[in-house]
Amino acid sequence: MSIVIDELFIGQIARLKRVFTDEDVKLCNELTRDFSPVYHVNENVWKKFYDQPIVPGLLTEGLITQVISQKLPGDACILLQKELVFYYPVHVGDEITAELEIIDINETRNWVTQRVSCYNQQGNEVVKGQVVILILPKQSS
Repeated sequence: MSIVIDELFIGQIARLKRVFTDEDVKLCNELTRDFSPVYHVNENVWKKFYDQPIVPGLLTEGLITQVISQKLPGDACILLQKELVFYYPVHVGDEITAELEIIDINETRNWVTQRVSCYNQQGNEVVKGQVVILILPKQSS
């Protein structure tokens, strides 16, 4: 799907869902070299705080950027700014829905601001914030 800025509108919403797995966490840990014991690294540590290991925030952020790149705008763009608050941990096995809503369009700069909300399968908002993206101009073929 390919969208240009003049096809976007305030209030436009896009969503994606994903269930995070043990393998997702392990791959993220390997790529980032983040071996915090609250992930899978040390069961004796994370069990002091949680019933199950948590998913690195970077994976939830990846779902947010997936919505941007695949759905809204679903075209060539660059993430300029993100402000996110992680209210609750995301655990392995959680189904997370990332929802983005356009709240501002600056056509002069080709900037789009989107409200971000991520919910788990119980409907708890686990991440909230906003992103600003730059919509790149269409290239003629």
